Amino acid sequence: MSNNETLKRLVILGAAESGVGAAILGKAKGWNVFVSDGGKIKPQFKEALEQNGIAYEEGGHSMDRVLAADSIVKSPGIPEKTDVMKKVRAAGIEVCSEIEFGYRYKGDSRIIAITGSNGKSTTTMLTYTLLKDAGYDVALTGNIGYSFARQIAERPCEWYVIEVSSFQLDDIHSFRPDVAILLNITPDHLDRYEYKFENYIASKFRITQYQKSTDHFIVNQDDKVIQEYLATHSIHATTIFFTMSNNIPENDGGFIDDGMMHIRYNGEYFDMSIHDLTIKGKHNQYNSMAAGISARIAGIRKEKLRETFTRFKGLAHRLEYVATIRGVDFINDSKATNVNSVWFALESMDKPTILILGGQDKGNDYTEILALVRQKVKAIICLGVDNKPIHDAFAHVVDTIIDTTSAHEAVHAAYSYAENGDVVLLAPGCASFDRFNNFEDRGEQFKEAVRNL
Repeated sequence: MSNNETLKRLVILGAAESGVGAAILGKAKGWNVFVSDGGKIKPQFKEALEQNGIAYEEGGHSMDRVLAADSIVKSPGIPEKTDVMKKVRAAGIEVCSEIEFGYRYKGDSRIIAITGSNGKSTTTMLTYTLLKDAGYDVALTGNIGYSFARQIAERPCEWYVIEVSSFQLDDIHSFRPDVAILLNITPDHLDRYEYKFENYIASKFRITQYQKSTDHFIVNQDDKVIQEYLATHSIHATTIFFTMSNNIPENDGGFIDDGMMHIRYNGEYFDMSIHDLTIKGKHNQYNSMAAGISARIAGIRKEKLRETFTRFKGLAHRLEYVATIRGVDFINDSKATNVNSVWFALESMDKPTILILGGQDKGNDYTEILALVRQKVKAIICLGVDNKPIHDAFAHVVDTIIDTTSAHEAVHAAYSYAENGDVVLLAPGCASFDRFNNFEDRGEQFKEAVRNL
């Protein structure tokens, strides 16, 4: 797909941020673009399509138009098992993701791409902030901010920091970040991967598939799943590890030792106390090391790194401090939608905790957090429609397990059990769709309930 392939037919499946972004870029690059969405298109996306003179349909797919495409950009939310995708695959039409389509028009710009099961958004935002504070011409794209393709179409930059999901990586054919970061891998979205964890693992590692030795792959040395994969697969990029273990990388890398974060790159050292990091918790130390290494690769001076690390506040709904009421701290970690996220949240708590847990269960295995719950949790407040898995998992560990039906009710129940010096932690470990629109809605309702105490 090059610029001279004028008026070739490009079909975009899905009209949310990534699909509309690909459509706008395709139109700008001379494609004959048609957008097809099986559901209803949100008003802001419909308006963007109309402003750019892009043909679209909603509420179904006109398969004759879809199958007439020379190339198809598939939005990440569309599973392969849908009828439209089965017909597209059977027709043998090229399918790519929006990040792949954008990559083909990025020019000489450079890319830092971040993936992982947990911590992607915080690491992406921190990396972006490190570059922006240093005066770089940089954009925040992918699952956070504008889509990559839309950014290229409307305001191209010298640097792109992209949060990348496994779904976006599934349909790449040449996407090659200059710097790729893989934070961790825990079971998630297995319904999209034939319920095979190895398929999900392979999808995450696609972030480095097209990298060359001149590129960098920053990866968590402490993640057993990652280490097992690396033991049997070769990586072409220059691999740089970050770790909290005693197995400190001999060359470039990041590590925590005696309360200090150390980053070593190209023979130069950067270090600072973990207590000076404004984002707290062990998982955020991992995120900070990964972001810091990428920033050093990008050429950012150590003094600028230190300035940003000491003022970066993190993101809403990610271990977000809400308020202290009569000595009780309230923490919003609504983004903790799987058990591993709950583990990281609990691990960072240093006070007796009342845990608000539950939602749309994805077949959670709670054994991973049993030890931390036994050690730190005074009571569990359930916030799902079906809370039986939580009762079954923790009845022998926690004396008090209460069912509630709303964020308001959950906050009041938690507050009634809390004492001066305790913390109330919303870390649901589940999707939010049984009672809320999304994790943001859940977090906002939690914060509103806290403010109304």
